[in-house]
Amino acid sequence: MKTQQQHFVNKKWESLSTSADFNPAHSQLVLAFGSNELITNKAVFDHLKQAYPNANIIGASTSGEIIGDGVYDDSVAVTAISFEKTKVKCAKTNVSNHTNSLETGKYLMQQLDASDLVSVFILSDGTKINGSELVSGLNENNSRQVPITGGLAGDAARFSKTFVGLNEVPTEGNVIAVGFYGNALKIGHGSFGGWDEFGRERVITKSDKNVLYEIDNRFAIDLYKEYLGPYADELPGSALLFPLSIKIDGSEKNLVRTILSINEEDKSMTFAGNLPVGSKLRLMKANFEKLIDGSSIAAKYSLSYHKDQPPQLALLISCVGRKLILQERSYEEVMAAKNIFGNETSITGFYSYGEISPFNPSPTCELHNQTMTITTFTELV
Repeated sequence: MKTQQQHFVNKKWESLSTSADFNPAHSQLVLAFGSNELITNKAVFDHLKQAYPNANIIGASTSGEIIGDGVYDDSVAVTAISFEKTKVKCAKTNVSNHTNSLETGKYLMQQLDASDLVSVFILSDGTKINGSELVSGLNENNSRQVPITGGLAGDAARFSKTFVGLNEVPTEGNVIAVGFYGNALKIGHGSFGGWDEFGRERVITKSDKNVLYEIDNRFAIDLYKEYLGPYADELPGSALLFPLSIKIDGSEKNLVRTILSINEEDKSMTFAGNLPVGSKLRLMKANFEKLIDGSSIAAKYSLSYHKDQPPQLALLISCVGRKLILQERSYEEVMAAKNIFGNETSITGFYSYGEISPFNPSPTCELHNQTMTITTFTELV
């Protein structure tokens, strides 16, 4: 496995790193993460198509780009990958082609199913999809229990439009699944948050999938505003600073949910993932040091899958809410992961509207919010 990384920043392309004997014509996969304005610029796609003529080129919009040891805005982070023994297959669909997000996930897994499938990586539209339903569909057709990781595209902190594309200029509503095949590829994964819970545990008493209406038989938005205090005037943006921690179906594992929008008329709140009735929840608030330490923990989880050699590539997908909290310290969570992997691991990724990863050590993937999620790759030759 060999990689080449490029970065479009300050209106020019920069070459960052290239593995020895890397041949652009042999690349099977190119990952491009960039701002809405740049990732939808045809000149960017044309540059990549010319540079890597035989690769599947996947582009996704972001809420910030990660490459090397830095975090950027208004750029495009590019990683081209050439595998020696691993086969790659990509599938694309649009959420509008299916009755719901669940069927979207089921369809994509059907397209990739094969006896030698070892892992799936997902890049999805971040505003037109129900992430929980998408993940449920992926899990339903994952009979071999291969790890599924990935994330939802971002749109800075605007939550307006996101873009994903396969071998074309990215557009809205698309979901891309990348299947990896063969026994030479070792995949690692890890996910961790680092937020502090506060307030007493409460119960969801009325919801419809990812729309929350009532908590403890009170309008959810009224209760939420009480907790936020002066931050209530800054909703929905300030909600990224106070996500919810939920436990579903009596599970002891906590999922984190981020608010996408609020509706003052019916007092509802729309989240990136589902909040089933009966689930228990608590509010959360940021702890800077624990957020950064959470990145180290996620990196250690993923590294534990690579006992023979360190990963050659690490894909970091972190939540936009973490970036808004950490601000100029965002690079510290990237450095925290890099310090775990060492200098031999190429790093890329982006800030997202939702992260997809299994709970360690379970193979079943979940939709996460406000986490650092890491997928690592090593090809044994």
